[in-house]
Amino acid sequence: MAAGRRLDLPVVDLASPDPRTAAKSIRQACMEYGFFYVVNHGIERALLEQVFANSRKFFKQTMGEKMALRKNSSYRGYTWPYSEKVDDSPEGDSKETFYIGPIMDDEKLENDINQWPSKELFPSWKKTMQSYHADALATGKRILSLIALSLDLDAEFFHKNGAFEPPSAFIRLLHYAGDVNCPDNKEIIGAAAHTDYGMLTLLATDGTPGLQICREKDRHPQIWEDIHHIDGSLIVNIGDLLERWTNCVFRSTLHRVVPVGKERYSVAFFIDPSPNLVVKCMESCCSEAYPSRFAPIKSGDYIEEKLSSVYKLATS
Repeated sequence: MAAGRRLDLPVVDLASPDPRTAAKSIRQACMEYGFFYVVNHGIERALLEQVFANSRKFFKQTMGEKMALRKNSSYRGYTWPYSEKVDDSPEGDSKETFYIGPIMDDEKLENDINQWPSKELFPSWKKTMQSYHADALATGKRILSLIALSLDLDAEFFHKNGAFEPPSAFIRLLHYAGDVNCPDNKEIIGAAAHTDYGMLTLLATDGTPGLQICREKDRHPQIWEDIHHIDGSLIVNIGDLLERWTNCVFRSTLHRVVPVGKERYSVAFFIDPSPNLVVKCMESCCSEAYPSRFAPIKSGDYIEEKLSSVYKLATS
């Protein structure tokens, strides 16, 4: 699969003393690209290294060991190669992943629906993932405050409207093999072209290329551009529900991961609105001349429909 054109996305400094300027940069990025970088995001490099080390150790296990933690009905746990498929993917995605959802406090472990590797084999796994989940959620909330400002809303808009009551956020560990074999010599792709479903995604990568975006979803032929790695940064992108909320002022951009002949690891952190929250067009994003394009929808219903479609297609 051919390489795309290199794209230099905007870089937003979360330590900027001028939040209005940072918000202005985010607004431009969300309107033009749907993607941007953040630096000085507050997540320690050492913690990220621990997350990646645990991820590598998990995915290097045998398939039998990994399948012992295969995804449950709540999508927590391991998903194996070609178990996910979107409409334009011929064989399904060659990637393998591990989902970790909202993490319960220790005293509520009996209600925890996450799946955890054994402490004997992965002694630091749970503490590491708990720490990353908390820090990434805090970073995401800071970014969403700037997004609210960029839309001429109160910085606490997402907090006040119930988007985090309770917060719905998932860690997704991803592994793309360097040498993959697809049946019948059909096209192999790590992650087929898709948009993310929720509100916001934070992506940490190991520096290996392969991530591409297509800014014009409906253009044919599609033009794909390479997103390169910036050391110390996170890649941020907008999800479908934020696009709906803003009435397409901000874009949920098509993206994919293509094989580069080299093993690739990344860590996605998805921030979705509370499942019971009804997402409807913000008043600042619609008018009589520019009416809402989308009917109100409950966040949990939208995301469940999308997830169930991906796994249904893979098994049909």
